Amino acid sequence: MQEDSYWTNLPQAEIAERLKELGTPVSQPTAGVLLGDLGFAKRQIEKTIAGGNVPERNRQFELIEALKNRYVDNKNPVFSIDTKKKELLGNFYRNGRAYSQEPFKAFDHDFPSWSSGKIVPHGIWDPIRNHGHLNLGLSSDTSQFACDSFRWFWKRIGRYHYPDATSILWLCDAGGSNNCRHYIFKQDLQGLANELGINIRVAHYPTYCSKYNPIERRFFSQVTRACQGVMFDCLETVVRLMRSTATKTGLSTTVHVIKKLYSTKRKATEAFREDLPIEFDSILPRWNYTAIAGAGR
Repeated sequence: MQEDSYWTNLPQAEIAERLKELGTPVSQPTAGVLLGDLGFAKRQIEKTIAGGNVPERNRQFELIEALKNRYVDNKNPVFSIDTKKKELLGNFYRNGRAYSQEPFKAFDHDFPSWSSGKIVPHGIWDPIRNHGHLNLGLSSDTSQFACDSFRWFWKRIGRYHYPDATSILWLCDAGGSNNCRHYIFKQDLQGLANELGINIRVAHYPTYCSKYNPIERRFFSQVTRACQGVMFDCLETVVRLMRSTATKTGLSTTVHVIKKLYSTKRKATEAFREDLPIEFDSILPRWNYTAIAGAGR
């Protein structure tokens, strides 16, 4: 708690009662007015304190902004990439409200064993076209899944909108399936660049800064809104709800299901670690690097 901030979680009726006991009888509405006059209001806790300090944080944000501008100026695509919260399939409670003639009935506990499966939504948001794509995995969130997700998107959607692209920019978090510290992600990324025949440049947001990845507030927040208050009783319901995600400012959404099973215990090969064909930037190389198409073959 902030030492210089006063607070109370007492209801107005109890505040009025306590003031009466102290010799100042007031009604409940008057107690509310007094709270307002003193600057009190119902407030939520704000998640604004960083979990750690990264000295190069601002420098990396400046580099990302410069990269984005350069790619847009050169008519090359920029994609913000991340995995949304995993969800259980079945009669499970979900936040939000929806119009219905009677309440949906959900399990009283969220035991995974009661589910008919899970979904792993991997998102790709294109800020230039304001288009979001979701690949719904049914297995694990791995680097191979993340690369397969982009492979499907690029071959069927992305390349038709950027036929003259010479390079692709990914904006990613520092952890998760695209962890900046893991060799296996770089190995899968290099394989993807080789297969697609185009360079893929990656710029990671610093540790503790994942909320600044644009996909979080520009796409995932809208997906959450489109799905709020409805149970994910089956895969078809999830696809239908997520595909309906749109805004008046032009956001559109496509959805695909990837049914492949992914292993969580894969390691990069010794040959890849020794040769390491990835091209690292001279500035903050752990967060900035490029998989050059055709390298390491």
